[in-house]
Parts: sequence; structure tokens; C-alpha cells
Amino acid sequence: MEMQQPMIPLTKEQIRALPAFQNLNHENILVIQTLEQCLAVQAELNAILIFGFDTESKPTFKVGEKSTGPHLIQLATHDKAYLFQVTPEILNFLKPILESEQQLKVGFGLKNDASIFRAKGIEPKQLIELSKSFASFGYRTQVGIQTAVALLFHRYFAKSKKISTSNWSVKQLSPQQIAYATADAYTALLIFEHLYQHRLLSPQQQQIIRILKGSTSKA
Repeated sequence: MEMQQPMIPLTKEQIRALPAFQNLNHENILVIQTLEQCLAVQAELNAILIFGFDTESKPTFKVGEKSTGPHLIQLATHDKAYLFQVTPEILNFLKPILESEQQLKVGFGLKNDASIFRAKGIEPKQLIELSKSFASFGYRTQVGIQTAVALLFHRYFAKSKKISTSNWSVKQLSPQQIAYATADAYTALLIFEHLYQHRLLSPQQQQIIRILKGSTSKA
């Protein structure tokens, strides 16, 4: 059965009228603040082939002010989200995952994330940018995560500017920040899998995934 795809871009009003998107439950979210907590989940992280991925940084408001981020790094699977509140030790712990050629990191706006990591001496590998995968839906430019959710799942993915521009360097994240950060990474994974299953990624991206999945099955 062929998937029917709208060829006319959705309006903001149409998107807002959709049923709400369901985020991960709170009990499936790990907020990680110490190296000891990192080590406790190291084995399960190393076994994951594909992560939904995003970062958050404390916003800058002054001209010429440089960001000190990332302050939060999000990795997500189907049933769990890992929110790492960044310290030098935690960043060093995550470096092998970020630089791994055997683990995919999928998300939106990853070019900016990559530049932030390079400034920290980390060269991210196997990043898959999802924002340019919607030409078959009538979109010739980049698509944001909210529009992607509406197109693929017919759900409204709420995005709060107040939360997105909040202080991500605080020691204690608010429940709203935790939910927002989780949703970005978790939803990116769901979008990626839908695009992959329906062959809507670029041929190069599809090939990368097939190679990785093949090497994993042989291991």
C-alpha cells in the first residue's frame, strides 16, 4: 500500500489543529549530572546503534557574546531519553559516542551542533540531518521538527520559545525544560525511522544505515 503524501505545505493553523504529540513518560527520562551516573549507563549506551540527538545551550543576548554551550546533550531511544548536563568530565565521557562511526546521531539543525562540538575539540561523526528530507511532501527548503511531526504523524508538536530560550546551564532543570529537551531528541528518532522505512532519506543516508545495520548483525 502506497503512502499518500500531501503536496501542498501545511499552514500553521492546520498544524495547530492536530491532536497533541505524545512525548516519552517522565519515568523513562534520565537526567544525568555526574560521571558516576554516566558510567552506570555506559554499557546500554554502547549497545545502541541509532540515537535521536540534540543539544541545548544557554542563549546569548549581547552582541559579540560567545556561547559557553552545549549545556545539555540529549540522546534518545524508543523507550528512554538520556539528558546529560554537561561538565568537562561528562563531555569527555560522551566524546567516543559523538565521534563513533558505528553509532548514528539523527536530528534537526545538526550543523550548528557540530560546530559547537568542534570548538570543544570533538569531531562528531555519523550525523544525519533530517530537515532536508521532505521534498516529496512539497517542501523545497528545510523543514523544522514541528512540521515534520505534522506531516508524518498528523500530530501537533508544541514548541515553546520561552523554554527554548531559557537558561540551560542551571543545576536543576525545570520539568518543562526536561520535557522540551526530551521531546526534541525522542521525536527526531521517530521521524528518522519513518523516513528510513519509507525510503525518504537520501540514497547516501540509506546506504550508511544499511551498512551499519549489516555490520551489527554480523558482529
